[in-house]
Amino acid sequence: MTYCVVWEFRPAPGRAAEFEEAYGGAGRWARLFRRGEGYLGTELVVPTDSDGWYRTTDRWTSAAAYAAFRSAFAKEYQALDAACEALTAEERHVRSGLTGA
Repeated sequence: MTYCVVWEFRPAPGRAAEFEEAYGGAGRWARLFRRGEGYLGTELVVPTDSDGWYRTTDRWTSAAAYAAFRSAFAKEYQALDAACEALTAEERHVRSGLTGA
């Protein structure tokens, strides 16, 4: 089983390329997450139409690993969230939970 945190975003107008760099599997968020034990990777799904939502899935070994990361890196998480705020027009949390076998 893998613990996944799924978000959807619409980049701010004209900021899609910057958004993709920050939120992609090798982006700023993934680099922060890699500092936490139990991080398995991030997938960014790009919409097929211009009005679609981008989707990120961050994978962790467990809910406890994700919670430990959020606790240990709370300040860094908040700072990066604030720094990336201008890149997004809308965002919504889709789900967090276990997936897979």
